[in-house]
Amino acid sequence: MNFDWTNPYPTIRSPLMARNVVATSQALASQAGLRMLLKGGNAVDAAIAAAAALTIVEPVSNGLGSDNFAILWDGKELHGLNSSGVAPAAWNPEYFRRKHGDKMPMRGWDTVTTPGAVAGWVALSERFGKLPFADLLEPAIELAERGHGVGRIVSDKWGRQVPGLKDQPGYAEAFMPRGRAPEPGERFVFAAAGATLRQIALTKGEAFYRGEIAEKLVAHAKANGGSMALVDLANFRPEWVTTIRQDFAGHTVHEIPPNGQGIAALMALGMLERLDLARYPVDSVESQHLQIEAMKLAFADTYRWVADERSMTEVTAEDLLSDGYLRERAKLIDPKRAGDPAHGTPPKGGTIYLSAADERGMMISLIQSNYMGFGSGVVVPGTGVSLQNRGHGFTLDEKHPNVVAPGKRPFHTIIPGFLTRDGQPQMSFGVMGGNMQPQGHLQTLVRMLVHRQQPQAACDAPRWKVGSGRAVDFESTMAPALVDGLKALGHRFEPTPDAYMDYGSGQFIWKLSDDQEDGYVAASDSRRDGQAVGY
Repeated sequence: MNFDWTNPYPTIRSPLMARNVVATSQALASQAGLRMLLKGGNAVDAAIAAAAALTIVEPVSNGLGSDNFAILWDGKELHGLNSSGVAPAAWNPEYFRRKHGDKMPMRGWDTVTTPGAVAGWVALSERFGKLPFADLLEPAIELAERGHGVGRIVSDKWGRQVPGLKDQPGYAEAFMPRGRAPEPGERFVFAAAGATLRQIALTKGEAFYRGEIAEKLVAHAKANGGSMALVDLANFRPEWVTTIRQDFAGHTVHEIPPNGQGIAALMALGMLERLDLARYPVDSVESQHLQIEAMKLAFADTYRWVADERSMTEVTAEDLLSDGYLRERAKLIDPKRAGDPAHGTPPKGGTIYLSAADERGMMISLIQSNYMGFGSGVVVPGTGVSLQNRGHGFTLDEKHPNVVAPGKRPFHTIIPGFLTRDGQPQMSFGVMGGNMQPQGHLQTLVRMLVHRQQPQAACDAPRWKVGSGRAVDFESTMAPALVDGLKALGHRFEPTPDAYMDYGSGQFIWKLSDDQEDGYVAASDSRRDGQAVGY
């Protein structure tokens, strides 16, 4: 790819070129990963160290009770890992109707599925890591026990969550050490999490799922109306999966198969592949309109059909990605007017993101999340384990494939991305932030692959975010003429209500050539406190 190395958008960052790279949404976490590379570790070692550090330095977005997913190139082939948790054995629609009425709860213990992140770290380390597992958690332990100065953007997002979560069990003790959220630069010490990380390091995660930490989690659940049991934790195993894919602009885009929403990005890109985007300028009304419409159609199908893949018996991922179906969906896009999308019926057939790559050719795309800013809001006293609320992603509609059931994975928003060309690795990438993630994948890939914008420029460019129907929000840096042009086509402007998710935050590592000595170019989104580092 011959990128245009200019950057027409306001930015304070330049792309990084190096043979070994770590890019995350928080600078201290990037440095934790870099420490592993300098110690002789590989990209997987770096990613695990960075992910563990992020549970401490960006606790709004993830914690020790998170889930994660990963896609990695081991130097020869691509692998996917789904380490998202499953519903406790006690969960079913009647359980929730009896306790919560007709809607899934948003916070508290009844939103907590089995945490998968720690098991994901262990699985990655055992299969692909180079350094001892305990070494990988050293930076996170140091950050937790000695403390660190809280980042500016993390502090802002932390403060926004306090009013709604301060009464959740264990939250104030863990995350309001001075009766409030920390100010930027204020030192935050998370000693309880440091002690738990030491146990995880010593036992390779066994204490978390089958030992002392597991017992504390279950006791706290029982005391606060939850149903998590020891057997739910002990039985959890991450799953190695084959990626789903879509060809686009001479490359192949890879995502984790459902229960994640990565399929939405693939569907939208599949539609756009049939609409010849290259004929329009990068920031034109015509190009942005087509992208918005494709994304809306993809979301309509995703929200109707996508669930734990084991439950997608009526419509499968293969059905949704079939060439004929995407061709028909693309025909529904009116180039002159915004539409009101509905799902089709195919013929039968709060998050952190990080990326790392090393000079031996290993590349990893990893995403980890508690969801919705501090997840469930529950923090188990004495452990520092803040728990996700991914159970909120289930539905109580028993006709929907995503209906809650024991041992089932809920619909999940977090999606790592990976790009190959002619069967070889090209880029590990991702954009964190709720349903902004597939939208971010779409917008940045179009900029890089169709319009040859370099990764930092594609990352810095203003973004849109679709809502329901014709609703769409535009980032404040978007050109007024472009916004007016989209409104004239019938797009209804509606400000995004959730400031926590906003327009996402991406990390991108692009392999510069087939010659490994040429290394990579990396970009880190300026919408967070992140950084790309390397040597």
